Amino acid sequence: MTVSKLSPDATAPQDAAPMRFGGGKRTEDFPLVTGRGLFTDDISLSGQAYAAFARAQVAHGIIRALDIAAAAAMPGVLAVMTARDLAAENIGAIPPVAAFAGRDGKPMFAAKMPVLAADRVRYVGEPFAMVVAQSAQAALDAAEAVGARIEALPAASDVERARAAEAPEIHAGAKGNVVLDWEDGDKAAVDAAFARAAHVARVRLIDTRLAPCAMEPRAAIASYDRQTQSFTLIAPTQGVAIVRKLLAEGVFNVAAERIRVLTHDVGGGFGMKVQTYCEYAALLFAARRLGRPVKWCATRLESFLCDTHGRDGLLEGELALDAKGRFLGLRARTQVGIGAYTTTFAAIFATANTRNCLSSVYAIPAIHIGATMVLTNAAPLGPYRGAGRPEAIYLIERLIDRAAAELEMDRVELRRRNLIASGAMPYRTPNGPIYDSGEFAAVLDKALALADWKGFAARRAAARKAGMLRGIGIGCFLEVAGGILDETVDLRFEPDRSVTLRTGAQAMGQGHLSTFVPLVARRLGIHPAAVRLVAGDSDDVPAGTPSVASRSVMMAGSATAIACDNAIAKGRRGAAHLMEVAAGDVEFADGMFRVAGTDRAIAIFDLVERMRATAMPDDLADGLDGEAKFVSPQMSFPNGCHVCEVEIDPQSGGVAVVAYSAVDDVGNMLNATIVEGQIHGGVVQGIGQVLGEQVIYGADGQLLTASFMDYAMPRADDVPALAVVHHCVPCTTNPLGAKGAGESGVAGALPSAVNAVLDALAARGVAHLDLPMTPARVWAALRAAPTAGR
Repeated sequence: MTVSKLSPDATAPQDAAPMRFGGGKRTEDFPLVTGRGLFTDDISLSGQAYAAFARAQVAHGIIRALDIAAAAAMPGVLAVMTARDLAAENIGAIPPVAAFAGRDGKPMFAAKMPVLAADRVRYVGEPFAMVVAQSAQAALDAAEAVGARIEALPAASDVERARAAEAPEIHAGAKGNVVLDWEDGDKAAVDAAFARAAHVARVRLIDTRLAPCAMEPRAAIASYDRQTQSFTLIAPTQGVAIVRKLLAEGVFNVAAERIRVLTHDVGGGFGMKVQTYCEYAALLFAARRLGRPVKWCATRLESFLCDTHGRDGLLEGELALDAKGRFLGLRARTQVGIGAYTTTFAAIFATANTRNCLSSVYAIPAIHIGATMVLTNAAPLGPYRGAGRPEAIYLIERLIDRAAAELEMDRVELRRRNLIASGAMPYRTPNGPIYDSGEFAAVLDKALALADWKGFAARRAAARKAGMLRGIGIGCFLEVAGGILDETVDLRFEPDRSVTLRTGAQAMGQGHLSTFVPLVARRLGIHPAAVRLVAGDSDDVPAGTPSVASRSVMMAGSATAIACDNAIAKGRRGAAHLMEVAAGDVEFADGMFRVAGTDRAIAIFDLVERMRATAMPDDLADGLDGEAKFVSPQMSFPNGCHVCEVEIDPQSGGVAVVAYSAVDDVGNMLNATIVEGQIHGGVVQGIGQVLGEQVIYGADGQLLTASFMDYAMPRADDVPALAVVHHCVPCTTNPLGAKGAGESGVAGALPSAVNAVLDALAARGVAHLDLPMTPARVWAALRAAPTAGR
């Protein structure tokens, strides 16, 4: 498509491909913090109508009858649509993308997400009717007037209820509410390791369900062109290609080219905006039926009810050790409550992501994992920052602290004794990954020094004198980054002497403009203001993987580097042709092609113009333009060590994080400010899960934490100044040497904060406390402890 050149702070046309221009540090910030961003709800199309949804008020029930007559007769209402209308036009359900075979090759049960519930509702908030009206308020009023006679059924909103013998069947065909029963690893080797173990440590942990709470609620505008029979969806996604694919193939059964997805600015995603949501499909259907655009924006209540949630599971682990404290084997068993339907990548984050991180930074000779994906009467579960990785780290780090306590061994020494040596790289783990690089002992030492670990005893004594309990916790971690290991970008030299990079990687706060634009500028030796970044238009960018798995720089960045290098290689041949010299005699530096040993040179943009005006060999007919694909041979492995220090008021149970130190190895950094911002954000989200965040459903499946009055988001004063230091060991498996940084903060924060709280409580005899560690739960644990009252 054709786009107009914009200044860095201009607002994009509403029908144009979302873009911004680079140059300098954090160029995206100014428009976003001054109200000049362009989010989906900022956009209005001519003649648009508004949609609202009638949603289930019970967690599980059979739809016996719907009465839409009163709603349809209300002023301003244009249409009321139900699953019957969708069925009449063969509208399909939204399928998952990933599906694995379980034990003995049994296929995964695909609980597809209906656009509108037809015969049964399976969680509170599930839509069963859509109202379209002349105004948003008219649509909301009419949605409340839709009558529904729903026969309530027993609900099972969490894993333990859903797996109970008397649990209701949530989907016919999913016996025991199990979608997938999966295992990986050498069970015989693990059994043998445990048989010869001198000690076995065990833990059982609750991984609480979380709400992503993106600053920008989901919104969408759908339109339909009857002349071309094509759809357009404007929505905040984490990648337009996957949304288009699922809508085309799963819902409307049309060629992908007939659906265009546009994403402008995105106010946070954290994995939640990966999903192709039922509301998006319903809006497209309504736009086609009514012949006019239809807009919808979620209320915050709808966000809590219907956005994909994160985490939610039971984690059980056993660690076998020899008499010297060496790790011999690890058993892990997880049960993940995936909600009422199987989302896009549920099979990955519930299984492989956890499996891939179980060895972490430790030499563990034998590992086995069993994972069960369980249907529940809750909102569907999606990837949430870390997406299965923090669960593995949380499990292994709690096991190590438990083993250290039971063996009366120093917890730092126990970790150090089992670290993988840097000289062992590349290191093949028993659970599959091959670590290409890492200096885990050096990272540990740097973190201990940064946190003043040796001075903690004095700080604890001072706190005790003040009547407080002080604890310190450590969390070593290694996670996997990259996800799907191929990515394509498109690099073009424009007639106005600029360069356009088109990528399927979607910005949602990570700072793509401050990362990709300087990368291209440095590689090509041009000014950053001459680089245009285009993303968020399924008609104009290469099909790629969404921005997940900390992969944008590692994958799209590496593809960008290759595209630039390809352009330079073509430029050498082009300059050689024009200057009648051998290509091997042409050098490139600082944006100039120069014949070695001479003063004959041509700037890159001048070369592009000369090549366009000259008959060139066939392999240079496209000038320096070209697509580039990067295929990574394996994942990358960000790692680090975080140390958290807390103080607890035993009178109230209140927990204060008083110090936090993080040392991270994210490989080569393209922008240290961006990396540190990513680590800060991840740390705060990890601390949030520890101190209070939890989605809670009642026994009847009603959501009890449906507002910020009940869902305890961390606040600024909950987090101290974070000390972040880097220990960068370049990745050897991609051209940038990058490892990914988006999710490291969570992986370090969750175990280190939990370990810190339990270290403080250990003085009063508390050995275990499940998440979240709220004042009420901490206070109750202290009162029930054997040393209560000391």
